[in-house]
Amino acid sequence: MTTLQDLIAQKEALEAQIAAQRQSELANAIAQVKSLVEAHGLTAADVFGTAVRRAKSGEKVTNKVAAKYRDPVSGKTWSGRGLAPKWLAGKNKADYAIA
Repeated sequence: MTTLQDLIAQKEALEAQIAAQRQSELANAIAQVKSLVEAHGLTAADVFGTAVRRAKSGEKVTNKVAAKYRDPVSGKTWSGRGLAPKWLAGKNKADYAIA
């Protein structure tokens, strides 16, 4: 019967073999891709197209929204999203709407 330490040692040996094999296969794949790109005179844009930047996970995506309300005294604006600003508190929003 194998012990826990034996199994852990086997697992570590397998993980090392997996990492080495992965590196070897990646190196071969990269070499093949480079040779194909060079042989056909391709550019990164040919291979990958024009990239559209996507937000990384955890990165907040903000979309700007046009202002709907303006304070005539200070000139501050509000889009109508989120909490209402203090200058608009207790007042009729329609009076401050931007035409």
